[in-house]
Amino acid sequence: MNHLEIELKFYFSSFDTLRGRLLDLGATCIGQRSFEHNVRYETEDRRLLKNKCLLRLRTDPDTTLTFKSPPPEAGTQFKIYRELEVRVNDFDTMEAILNALGYFRCQVYEKWRETWQLKETTLCMDTMPFGRFLEIEGSPEPIMKMVHDLELQWGHRILSSYLGIFEVLRKMERLGFTDVTFDNFKAVSIPFDRYRHRFEAGHAGDQ
Repeated sequence: MNHLEIELKFYFSSFDTLRGRLLDLGATCIGQRSFEHNVRYETEDRRLLKNKCLLRLRTDPDTTLTFKSPPPEAGTQFKIYRELEVRVNDFDTMEAILNALGYFRCQVYEKWRETWQLKETTLCMDTMPFGRFLEIEGSPEPIMKMVHDLELQWGHRILSSYLGIFEVLRKMERLGFTDVTFDNFKAVSIPFDRYRHRFEAGHAGDQ
């Protein structure tokens, strides 16, 4: 098993129309809308970030340990990472193990997620503190078919991670925090439409 995670995102101002479209296509909502609390870990020398890797603990409310790293060949059509994931039953003990191995808590990020399934694709409606996004995961051909069936524009796909998007927004809006939590964004209004061209693949290079 190659453990590859292949996906892309699209920005939505609202999910109301999207839900109706998914139902029309025969998609099934799997599980209730859930809140995710993620903690990202790093080394003192920021080795993970330098190597474009991610180590995190997530509760939703299950606890999952995930490691992501770039694959040998990623291409430019999809966001592709090698993903290793395992469920653990004790967040605090797992964090203590990570600390003992030299990893420290670096960043927290939150989201609400609603998950749908249609044939070979998993569709996640993610509400981040700075906007709403549809994440489509599967293998390349089913993803492309889903984009077509949902009448989305291929050039508007987003290949950045949520943390990558936030880092750009943080610099552009001069935000004084690094944790992507709903509490931090209570007094902040991010006009994502102003910046979306920076992330959409069809506008790559437009700054």
